[in-house]
Order: sequence, then C-alpha cells, then structure tokens
Amino acid sequence: MEAKEFKEKSFLSERQFQEHLKLYNGYIKKAKEVGEKLKNSSFDDVNATFSETRSLRLAETFSINGVKLHELYFDNLGESERKGWVVNAIIEKWGDFERFKKSFIASALSVRGWVILAWDNDMKKLKMYATDQHDIAVWNATPLLVLDVYEHAYFIDFGTDRKKYVETFFENINWGVVNERLEKN
Repeated sequence: MEAKEFKEKSFLSERQFQEHLKLYNGYIKKAKEVGEKLKNSSFDDVNATFSETRSLRLAETFSINGVKLHELYFDNLGESERKGWVVNAIIEKWGDFERFKKSFIASALSVRGWVILAWDNDMKKLKMYATDQHDIAVWNATPLLVLDVYEHAYFIDFGTDRKKYVETFFENINWGVVNERLEKN
C-alpha cells in the first residue's frame, strides 16, 4: 500500500491540507505495520473478547479503511459543474438537489466520522450512509461522494464550525470524479 499524490485543495489552507495528509500517511504506515505482524503471527492466541489476532484484524480494517476513505475524499474534492448521472439520480431520489444537500449536511452534523453517498449494488439505488468510525463498512456498495467530518479534516480552517466546512465542501465537489466511480467498479 503506497501513498497517492494529491494536489492541494483550494478551499483548505495549505496547513489544513498538509496536516490531513500526515494523518493519511500515518494510516498507510500502520496498515503496513499490521500487515507485517499478521504475516509473522502464529495465530495461536485467538479469542473473540481479546486476542492478538482480534486486535490485529480490527487494526487492519481501521487503518486500511482510513486510507481508502481518505483517498476517496481527497479525490472527490475540486470544483466542477454539478451534472451527470449521480446528480440526476440524487434529484430522482430526493426530489431536488437542495433536499439531498440538507439531508447530507444533517448527516454530517450528526456523526463523528464519515458521510458517504453510495450506490448500493444489491438495491440498485443511491443510499446515504453515516458512521462514527472507519472500520465499519456497508458491503456491496460503491462509495460515490465521500466527506470526512472528523475534526482533523476542518478544525484548523473552520474551528468548531463544522456546518460551514460542510457547506464549503458542497461548493468544492468534483462531480466528474463522483460520476466515474461506479463505472470503475
């Protein structure tokens, strides 16, 4: 697992962006460290309450999802015209874009970790998911639009004003990337 290169994002200060990248790189480092420990594990100490194997597997999931969600988040940042099949599907599902935006912002203000607009491959429709941690996933769903609402994502630039951060995020979405994500899977 190698770090991806990301261009600085216009609505985030250089300091905010660099601090966020340090965290992302830390997840990559931990994922590699856990991978090495798993590779060398005897798997003799197993228990569902506490064991080295349990701890390593949970740490692996947490760190790898931390990497992947940050990559999705950084990649969907950038300004572009709000158009494409995802925008059309949003309007079809929520009635209009403003209702979707209100629901997304409400979700972002209600959790500590992530808000993800995904295409659920089983239900064949858009779903909005929100989670406090990134070691929890909805399986067989393709993340399309990802927002990091952990405090590290915005605190330097926005302080405690998470709502302003989320509203600013909506002005800085690369809809081209969002629309292409399902095609890549």
